[in-house]
Amino acid sequence: MFDSLPPYLSEHLGLACDDLQITAFAGGFSNLTYAISCKAFTYVLRRPPLGNKISKAHDMVREFKVLKALEKAGYTKMPRPILLCEDESIIGAPFFLMEQVEGRIIRNKMPADLGPSFFRKLSEQSMDVLIELHQLELDQSGLLALGKPEGYVSRQVDGWSERYQRAKTDDLPDLEQAFVWLKDHLPAHSSVAFIHNDFKFDNLVCSSDANVLAVLDWEMATIGDPLMDVGTTLAYWAEAGDVDILKMFNLSYVEGNFSRAELVAYYASKTSIDMSHILFYYVFGLCKVAVIAQQIYQRYVQGFASDTRFAVLNQVVKACGEKAQFSIQHQKI
Repeated sequence: MFDSLPPYLSEHLGLACDDLQITAFAGGFSNLTYAISCKAFTYVLRRPPLGNKISKAHDMVREFKVLKALEKAGYTKMPRPILLCEDESIIGAPFFLMEQVEGRIIRNKMPADLGPSFFRKLSEQSMDVLIELHQLELDQSGLLALGKPEGYVSRQVDGWSERYQRAKTDDLPDLEQAFVWLKDHLPAHSSVAFIHNDFKFDNLVCSSDANVLAVLDWEMATIGDPLMDVGTTLAYWAEAGDVDILKMFNLSYVEGNFSRAELVAYYASKTSIDMSHILFYYVFGLCKVAVIAQQIYQRYVQGFASDTRFAVLNQVVKACGEKAQFSIQHQKI
């Protein structure tokens, strides 16, 4: 797959890279990420997943443009974009290079050297970074051109509902009823901001003392309602009492972390955004996470992905639907 890459990079970077070494990063569920290095450089390569193209979330050209727009806007907590290749003949799909940010990524296995104080600070730091993103200036920076904020919430509900139907493998009434509830409870008004759309611990590079150094995986970033971003983060933000299958994405449930209610309170304390409809956004987040898991599970069933972690994602879909229904019935996050 990578035979044509060294000469391509030599030509476009002006650097000899005949000794190119390529290593896949483990841990992700969506786009594929590789460390590529030689004597001249060390970069990270991003490409879409193997198999059918499912959504714009796998558009490497757009993700590269998002990083370039953020760079132009003066944002620094991200990998610097290096090179975009739209020629699919090189590795079989469009790809781009970005700098490699050195630091720690907190995935779903508890590191032995971390404790409650680390996670308390990481909870605060991650929310501060999310709030900073939501407060970026949109007009002069050119970020506004990345999306269409008018009607964003309604489009997202419809869009994720349609994606679920296209990727559906089982009948899950709880999830389908949650989508109906969302369509019946659309907020009358919403704010406009730059949003990441997949903000969780394993998309952050942090220092040993829990400072966030960079945010990763910008493929779904756009301009829209910032509370849709918060809702997605809440959906990934498992608590100790949640079912185990919902704890596979985030270490947010270990001691020291914010609870979901504390996360909402912290966000509200540092912004002027109306949080009275946060239940809607949380239920949306659960439905969205369910559909993302369903799309990956469908690829696994179809044989396009062989990672054994994907075999249980249908259980994530079911659990998200059940959690959404429980939250609706009890009016709590």
